[in-house]
Amino acid sequence: MYGVVTRNAPELEWSEFDRAFFEAKDVSGRAADPESEAVNMVSCFADNAAARGNPDLVPVDDEGNRATREQPYFDWSYVCPTNPDYREGLLETIADCAAVSPDVRLDDVGFPRQEYCRCDRCERLFAESEYENRFDWRASVIEAFVAEARERVPGRLYLTLYPDPYPGHVRERTGVDPQALDEYVDEFVVPIYDMAYSTTYWLEILAQGFVDELVTPFSIELYAVNVDPDDLGKAAEVAGAYAKDVLFGYDASNARATLRRFEADAREGKRFEPDQETLSDDE
Repeated sequence: MYGVVTRNAPELEWSEFDRAFFEAKDVSGRAADPESEAVNMVSCFADNAAARGNPDLVPVDDEGNRATREQPYFDWSYVCPTNPDYREGLLETIADCAAVSPDVRLDDVGFPRQEYCRCDRCERLFAESEYENRFDWRASVIEAFVAEARERVPGRLYLTLYPDPYPGHVRERTGVDPQALDEYVDEFVVPIYDMAYSTTYWLEILAQGFVDELVTPFSIELYAVNVDPDDLGKAAEVAGAYAKDVLFGYDASNARATLRRFEADAREGKRFEPDQETLSDDE
């Protein structure tokens, strides 16, 4: 199956796609009304607007560095996953999406990196917890959030994973433990992005790693913006050999062109055998 990830509601109805994901809340903090014909996506702990409007929401490391997009290794700003007010608002957004369409995708779940967060609240909560290992505590924070989200989603719950299949890496980096979340999540989505996909061996390596690492089914999301349809098609074929489904991100027109080439190639390569009932006895 092929799906699309989009911010444009009219593209949800395009017949080429078997499934459609719609960004109801993205990393900028922009929110849109959820769509009834889509799996609505919610950016959870990545929120530029919230971080800019209230710096106290932003995670810090033990040196006081804030997890914002101004840092050289962050593409967006983060919110600390232990902030109770933000979490409650986030869960309300998830419930609102689920009321319009039963399936929901959680995006940008987790802590920013392994050294976050060392805010006063996180330090206190960790000290008061049953855990001696900070990574175990962080994983429990994220698991509790996903469990609460699960209670609000009557349909399928999707969750985006950081594209690192090496055992333990995602858990250590973000607090997301795929094995622990198996009972809540119906399907993971792994974005494996490239600007060209001129070679795909690395995509195959990552995909195979997730096959070995995950129990829960997963789809692969490819970046479709300004990618040559032939190269995008090759990437889709590679991804489709390993993943449950393949999704195309943020350029539905280019993705549609790629799928149409698939159809054209299939028609050109199809061989038709003669109808045996029309053959003469001599034949």
